Amino acid sequence: MEEQFILRVPPSVADRIERLMNESAAASSNPDEASLDLSFSEDGRNGTFMIGNESFPASLLDLPTVVESYKTYDDSVLIKTADVGQMIMVREENDPAPEGVECKHGLTPPMRDARRRRFRREPDLNAELVNQVEKHLINIMHGVSVNQNASVIGGEEGGDRKKPPVARATKQPDVQEPAVNGEEAEPERSDTDESEN
Repeated sequence: MEEQFILRVPPSVADRIERLMNESAAASSNPDEASLDLSFSEDGRNGTFMIGNESFPASLLDLPTVVESYKTYDDSVLIKTADVGQMIMVREENDPAPEGVECKHGLTPPMRDARRRRFRREPDLNAELVNQVEKHLINIMHGVSVNQNASVIGGEEGGDRKKPPVARATKQPDVQEPAVNGEEAEPERSDTDESEN
C-alpha cells in the first residue's frame, strides 16, 4: 500500500503545477522556478506551500470519509493503491483559514456538507441510564438472577411497579324510571358504560 493524500490548490497554482509537470526540469531556464516545497509547523496541521519563489499558506485537514485510490496499467484492470483520509488545502494569502481539523465538505459536489447530511446523528442518551444498563448486564453475566435484579431495580429506582388489579363494578340491570309528562325515560348509564364507549 502507498501513502497518499489529496493536494487541493487554487486555480492559478494548479496551472503552474501542470506546466511544471509537463516540462522537464532540464528544459527550464531557472531551476528555482521549477521547485515545489511543502513544510509544516510543529503542530503538523498548518504549513507553507512553496512554488518557485512564491509561498502560500497550507492546512492539513481530515476528510469526512475515506476515499479509495486506484491505479491502472491497461485501462481495464483497476488496482487499489491506498485509502486517502487527509487533504492538504493550499489557499491564497487573503483567504481565511479553515475552522477545525476536519474538512466540512467531501471531494465531490454530492458530498457537500457530508458530515451533517449523510451521517447518522449521535443519539441523545442519558448517561445514568447507560451506566445502569451496563451494571445490570454485568450482574447478569455474573449469574445474578434476572428476577432478583428486576425487583432491586423497582425498589431502588421507583421503576415500573405493577398496579393492583382494580375490581370492576358488577353491572346492574337497567332500571327505567317512569316517564314524566308523557316523555320516554332514558335508561341510566353507569360509569362502566361510559368507559366502554
